[in-house]
Amino acid sequence: MPQATATVADPAGEDGPERPADVPGAVAGSDFAPLLRTVREQGLLERRTDRYVLGIATNLAALAAVITGFVLLGDTWWSLLLTFPLAVFWTRTAFVAHDAGHAQISGDRRTSRLIGLVHANLLLGMNESWWNDKHVRHHANPNHIDKDPDVGVGALVWTQKQAAQREGFARRLTRNQARLFFPMLLLEGIALKIYGFQFLRRQPLRERAVSGLLLTAHFALGATLLLSTVSPGKAIVFALVLHALFGLHLGLAFAPNHKGMEMPDPDGERWGHLQRQVLTSRNVRGGVVTDWFLGGLNYQIEHHLFPSMPRPNLRLAQPLVKAYCAGIGMPYAETGLIESYRQALSHMHEVGEPLRRRGRRGTRGRAEAFTRQERRRPRRRR
Repeated sequence: MPQATATVADPAGEDGPERPADVPGAVAGSDFAPLLRTVREQGLLERRTDRYVLGIATNLAALAAVITGFVLLGDTWWSLLLTFPLAVFWTRTAFVAHDAGHAQISGDRRTSRLIGLVHANLLLGMNESWWNDKHVRHHANPNHIDKDPDVGVGALVWTQKQAAQREGFARRLTRNQARLFFPMLLLEGIALKIYGFQFLRRQPLRERAVSGLLLTAHFALGATLLLSTVSPGKAIVFALVLHALFGLHLGLAFAPNHKGMEMPDPDGERWGHLQRQVLTSRNVRGGVVTDWFLGGLNYQIEHHLFPSMPRPNLRLAQPLVKAYCAGIGMPYAETGLIESYRQALSHMHEVGEPLRRRGRRGTRGRAEAFTRQERRRPRRRR
């Protein structure tokens, strides 16, 4: 099963083989090569194992503290207050699994997969193989309507062409997808689990057994903890609120990255690696709190250019990448957090506009027809 490890798409062409981001000469002769050389010379591709060990240990300790507090509180509705910190630390856990899939933590494939299995499958109940399969395709061709699964037709659509093909309930959903986006994120935590289980049938037998065992262990341990601590009703409510907050937090971290950015024309010229990754990505300005809240994904341009770059180094690479893009005249998108959400929602609103326009014409047409019918109807004499 492919993993989103230390690879970048071949800058020579979209369909070329993937090459290691830290292999000298992998992109020789491209407009990306000078930037890659500068980043490598400054040691920004070297792994920060110490930082990850500290971060993982801190997050696991925080998870253990929240769970201990849940048990000590016992059978009370006050335990719902712990869904918020637990969702926050679950999202940190997802960030660790994401980084492991990109080989940011370790260069050893087995170690990276083990970290991913523990954090995604066991702790979150989310199939890391499903995530990596989808995510590596996204990184190779971000925002490409035919190749990036993140902009494929699903509950939401990302182009007016996709919107025009919607029918029935999906059509009504698309009309209002911008205003429904954040409420729909409340379902994402559960959806991620469902997608992971559905993906099991596509995995090789041995890999399926390991993934399935850990996913089952997650649910068994979670159900045992909940039902042995609170009543069944409280357990169900706790689980639903936790997954809603987790899905919302995770969605808030990923939403600003690409929505509303350039989408390559499938029939147009092929973009090189630099153009493909920079023009389709958006950075979010902020300090340490923003970095922590978004898991380093606010440096989306740098992350896409250098997928294997450790998260702590993305902030250090950002001024180099920004200056390089300015030097060659490459647009570099950077905005505040609230503005990034506004731009993403504006794009979703624009996609649904033709459907809303037709809906308004249809409503006016029906109203006018009713008025004409009323006028033609004979009135009774008194």
